[in-house]
Amino acid sequence: MNLVIISASQRTQSQSAKVAKYLVDCSSHFSAVSHIELCQQRLPLWDGEEISKQHDDSDWLAINAKLQAMDALILITPEWGGTASPLLKNLLMMAQAADIGHKPVLLVSVVNGISGAYPIAELRMNAFSNNKLVAIPDHLIIRNVEEILNTVDTTKQREHSALTRRDKSIRHRIGYSLHTLLHYSQAMKILRETLQGNTYNNEHLYPYGM
Repeated sequence: MNLVIISASQRTQSQSAKVAKYLVDCSSHFSAVSHIELCQQRLPLWDGEEISKQHDDSDWLAINAKLQAMDALILITPEWGGTASPLLKNLLMMAQAADIGHKPVLLVSVVNGISGAYPIAELRMNAFSNNKLVAIPDHLIIRNVEEILNTVDTTKQREHSALTRRDKSIRHRIGYSLHTLLHYSQAMKILRETLQGNTYNNEHLYPYGM
C-alpha cells in the first residue's frame, strides 16, 4: 500500500511538517510512504481551466503522479482563522476524480491552541464532492501542537519520563488511525478494481456532486 502525506502549512519549518514527519516514521506498515510539503512546491492558483495547471515552472505534474499512484492519503492542515489551508484547498480543486477518486483520506488538523475542529468540518463538507476522495470516519486534531510529538532523547531518563499523558495519548491515537487507514486502503483498492469496466464507472458521467 502506497501512502502519500501532504502537509499544507504556508510556512516553512511548520508544526504541520513536524506532524507529517512523525506520521512518516509511524507508517512502516505501508509499503511506500512519501511526504509532500506544499509550501515547498510550485503550484499555480487554479483558475478552473486545465491549462492553468501546466505552467513550465509548476510542480503539479510530479505531485499528481504521486496522487495517481497512491492507495491512501493523509491531509494535514493548520487552522488559521477557523479555516483549512488555502494551499490545500487549491490542490484539492486541481485534483481530478479519475486520478484520486475512491481513495481513502485521513484528515489531520493542527493548531497551537485548543480549537482545531473547524478545518475538519470544512474539508468534510466541501473538499471532496468532485474529486471523490473518501474521508474515513476517524480524524485527528493535534491541539497545543508545539508541546507534543517532539523528538524525545531516550538517553535522558528525566526528559523521557516527562512525556505527558496527553502526548502519549495522541501518539497512541495516531497509531490507531494509521492502522484504520491501512485497512481502508486495502478494502478500497479492491473496490476500485471491482469498479473498473463497470458501465457506471465513468468519472465524466457525473463529474460534480449533487
